[in-house]
Amino acid sequence: MTQLTQFVLVTGMTGAGRGSAAKVLEKLGYYVIDNLPPELLLGVVETIQKSDDIDKLAVVVDARSREFFGGLVEALESVRDTGVSSRILYLEASDEVLVRRQEAARRPHPLSHEGRLMDGFDRERELMRNIRGRADIVVDTTTLNVHQLGQRVYAAFEDADSGGLRASVMSFGFKYGIPIDADMVADLRFLPNPFWVDELRPLSGLDLPVSEYVLGQPRAEEFLEQYEKLVALLTGGYLNEDKHFLTIAIGCTGGRHRSVAMSEAFAERLRAQGVRTMVVHRDLGRE
Repeated sequence: MTQLTQFVLVTGMTGAGRGSAAKVLEKLGYYVIDNLPPELLLGVVETIQKSDDIDKLAVVVDARSREFFGGLVEALESVRDTGVSSRILYLEASDEVLVRRQEAARRPHPLSHEGRLMDGFDRERELMRNIRGRADIVVDTTTLNVHQLGQRVYAAFEDADSGGLRASVMSFGFKYGIPIDADMVADLRFLPNPFWVDELRPLSGLDLPVSEYVLGQPRAEEFLEQYEKLVALLTGGYLNEDKHFLTIAIGCTGGRHRSVAMSEAFAERLRAQGVRTMVVHRDLGRE
């Protein structure tokens, strides 16, 4: 009999990309069930555990469950009591983007009650507040296309049963807002800005001259060392709490030079420690 080893709950805001994330998990070998009422969750897991060929299960549960959604936390605790390794993937995006996506799909919001579309999103955010706080990984899809979302999900759940901590290092520009899916936020605006160096301005942190300029600053190495120690300090606590995903956001003014160069360098440090790490440059290309 095949043992069910991995369970992923996919949830989050309407229009944030739950369906796209579920398709990626399906490609990774997960048996995917969409729009399952929470009260049926434990029964499904117990049934799958008796299966001969299913070892990974992903279930999409969201606001379409309406009044049944309130029982989701209790249902998740029951699943975890079975001993199955469980993860929660939560997807969200800005209100503006969610409204635009929903209007493009020409579908009403399941909680709008024939009112404004935004009313439905307001009710949904309140409904989701508790489960978002319990999520193992939160992905903000505001600026992501389907391909980029797929990369994030693939990096997080490929070989998920291998254990250990997984990290996502994200560069961003403060002028575009702090990432809402970050566990840690670092501010690099204390370093000299390559933007004011004429020959570096048109380049980005991915270019060697900018990288050398940023990493050559007196306090750059100190920054890398201190954050490397901080991640090492957090790793044990995260794993003890069965949390395996850490998102570190590193920001500068526009997200083009300092944060990009430092994110690449920091990711290399983490990989050298054996942490599976991906890099996302959220705002690179905006300027």
